Amino acid sequence: MIDHEHYMRRAIELAAKVPDLPFAAVIVDSDSGAILAEGWNKTSIHPTWHGEIHAINELASSGSTFNSKVLALYTTAEPCPVCQGAILWSGIQSVVYGTSIRSLQRRGWRQIDIPAAEVIRRSPTWNCTLIGGVLGQECDALFGIRDTHAGEESNNGARREKRGKFVGEGRK
Repeated sequence: MIDHEHYMRRAIELAAKVPDLPFAAVIVDSDSGAILAEGWNKTSIHPTWHGEIHAINELASSGSTFNSKVLALYTTAEPCPVCQGAILWSGIQSVVYGTSIRSLQRRGWRQIDIPAAEVIRRSPTWNCTLIGGVLGQECDALFGIRDTHAGEESNNGARREKRGKFVGEGRK
């Protein structure tokens, strides 16, 4: 049986590389136990370079051959919809995470409110198992409490509502 905590501890170690954005990931061959790729948040370089994306790119560029059906991705936080989509497209069939999107939101982290399980549910041709809460307290501690609304108040101190809106298709 694979030791989920062992690999999650490695992801937690990697998160120390970017303590302000402690999203980190490790991709493991579940059959051999070998760590095949690692990644951490690099959104200061590119906005989509999340920890999971970094690890997937490292694996893809490694030139090594692997069976995606035996790969497990360990990540300090539940994958966002973009990352979960990339995980599915990569063929990785197991995701183990520490803290959840909901927990991050409660701590003040900006997150798209679509859990990884919902992305999987709406992707019926893919198989992916999610295991959440592995070393959850340790992962929660990485993220602390964040004030995502700093500087977003109106002149009278009231919080402004920020919402996107669909404006339809462009005109020619």
